[in-house]
Amino acid sequence: MPDNEALYDEAIRLKDEGKVDGAIEKMQELVAQDDTYALAHSALAKLLTDAGNHAEAIKHAVRVTELEPNDPFSFTALSVTYQRGGFIQEAEDAMARARTIQ
Repeated sequence: MPDNEALYDEAIRLKDEGKVDGAIEKMQELVAQDDTYALAHSALAKLLTDAGNHAEAIKHAVRVTELEPNDPFSFTALSVTYQRGGFIQEAEDAMARARTIQ
């Protein structure tokens, strides 16, 4: 079984080659292997957002905030993910949460 970094690097390589579906599959494999890998959830949220799969993207962006509840960037990224999916109130709520973190 490949380690987390190898899977992540492979997913990024696929993305850089324009093979977004392959990158998504590799990131999904990674989070299935290690659900606590916040960077992979974040990257997967971005990939899924770009692919128009907003519901799945939001799930991964929310997971990042669960894993890193004291990181304002996690909530900022969640806000952007909500915005791209058309969930404006949720986006505003996530941004408000980001502003409260010191």
